[in-house]
Amino acid sequence: MICARLRPLVSSPLAFTISTTKHSSSINLRLLPRRSFSAVTAMSSSTPPQSQIIEHIVLFKAKDDADSNKIASMINNLNALASLDQVLHITAAPLHRLGSSAFTFTHVLHSRYGSKEDLSSYGAHPEHVRVVKESVLPVCDDIMAVDWIADRIPGTVAPPPGSVAKVTFLKLKENASDEAKSEITGVIKGLSEKFPGIDQITVGENFSPARAKGFSIASIAYFKDLSEMEAVDAQKELVNSQKDKVRDYVDSTIVVEFVVPSSSQTSSSL
Repeated sequence: MICARLRPLVSSPLAFTISTTKHSSSINLRLLPRRSFSAVTAMSSSTPPQSQIIEHIVLFKAKDDADSNKIASMINNLNALASLDQVLHITAAPLHRLGSSAFTFTHVLHSRYGSKEDLSSYGAHPEHVRVVKESVLPVCDDIMAVDWIADRIPGTVAPPPGSVAKVTFLKLKENASDEAKSEITGVIKGLSEKFPGIDQITVGENFSPARAKGFSIASIAYFKDLSEMEAVDAQKELVNSQKDKVRDYVDSTIVVEFVVPSSSQTSSSL
């Protein structure tokens, strides 16, 4: 049985977003104490600068009768894919909260790549294929994935343990114009200026529609910790004013939140 705590999520169309870590060139971020993104960035200065970041989010629904040990093995094996050369950052974790009336996802994976080609190579890598076949498919009965080119390069590619992510997927109304899409992404881009508690945020249009269930715009926002995220959510009037700017264009929304775990927390929290 799954022990991850799922609570209804009240924030919607523009809820700010989230995910886990990649291998840094010389620093094991999972062993670092919790600290601000800027501190980790300074310590990771040896990591080559990126000209582009590809965001890859996968949502999983574990079977109701799935064995907890097999779920833990799935998460551990997904996180172990950080060793692949193509991966800049990867985090798999149980959801902290889920906001969706139509889906019941239980776990999430967030990873980052330097190009679409690297993402494609990761997807075809024999070790990734093995983990999906042996660890994911036997315990999950629903999976969706969304990929986008980040509108900016995150200051820290691998968010540290203890940070919190909020991921938002938007399904737009039929025949939404390019102008509407630009307006939506523009509003999301500006959230970090209106809400200083957001440490980093990226947004983009999904370029892999086959597994996205019709959701076409995605974003992920990271916060220092749960209290920072909840402080932003508490600013309801300002949050709602941002949602109102795009509400007429949005058909449905999925919002998930998760905490970036330490390596020791990954299995014990499942």
